[in-house]
Parts: sequence; C-alpha cells; structure tokens
Amino acid sequence: MCRSIKTLRPPYTEHPTSEDSHAAALQYVRKISGMRKPAKVNENAFEAAVAEIAHITDHLLEQLVIRGGSIAS
Repeated sequence: MCRSIKTLRPPYTEHPTSEDSHAAALQYVRKISGMRKPAKVNENAFEAAVAEIAHITDHLLEQLVIRGGSIAS
C-alpha cells in the first residue's frame, strides 16, 4: 500500500471530499502502474483508472456505517 494514501473515514478524516478521493486514487494508480506520469500513449488509461477508482472510493465512503451512523453528509 502506498504510504501517502490517508484514511478517508472518521475519525481519521471528518469530511472527506471528492478531491481527497481523487488524490488517493492517483496515488494508488501511480503505485500499481509504476508511473508517476504516464507516457502519452498510456495517458487515457491512466486517467480513466484514476477517475473510476475515485468514483468507487466516493461510493464506498457514502455507504460506510461508522458507530451506528452513515459517514455521508
């Protein structure tokens, strides 16, 4: 796991934003692909992966229940 990805649920992060999810997704894709910045030929696949993972992360955070209450605002 990439050490710079922070936990995005309470009590670690009170109000995670879509920017937080995007940053975590970007770090994840960079780690998995081994690329900090993809070559032009891989740019679309790289950005699509970041967007999809960020979306899934937002969806997960909306559905989590922490100590009896949803963390979604």
